[in-house]
Amino acid sequence: MNEPIGIFDSGVGGLTVWKEIVNMLPCESTIYLADSLNYPYGHKTNQEIIELSIKNVEFLLSKKCKIIVVACNTATSAAINILRSKYSITFVGMEPAVKPAVINSKTKNIGILATEGTFNGNHFQNTSGKFATEMQLHLQIGYGLVEFVE
Repeated sequence: MNEPIGIFDSGVGGLTVWKEIVNMLPCESTIYLADSLNYPYGHKTNQEIIELSIKNVEFLLSKKCKIIVVACNTATSAAINILRSKYSITFVGMEPAVKPAVINSKTKNIGILATEGTFNGNHFQNTSGKFATEMQLHLQIGYGLVEFVE
């Protein structure tokens, strides 16, 4: 049986990720879950994001997904490590583009536009702490950006 690849986001922004998966793996079936009822995740606490992510994963597992892509920066930042420790399935998350920005920076100044939830999540903080210790990060919360995309 060809079990599907599960993909979730807080809304439709992750459809760009879904499109790339379909282009790269055209023989794979996919299930895309847009949690539009609870979007945007960016204003929620880490605990709320974790709980919503677990709910999304449980739904995708009920559909027999063989791998789950967390196509949401905020959910990846807050929940990916917990999801990986809780479930035996493979998870692919969104990686903050801090490392390539550090490698390509000529001024040691990096501007980052994301949700408040992404900035507050462990994944973003760990990635920034690992790769950007000698950089000046200029963080800007994208107020209204998620709603605009939706």
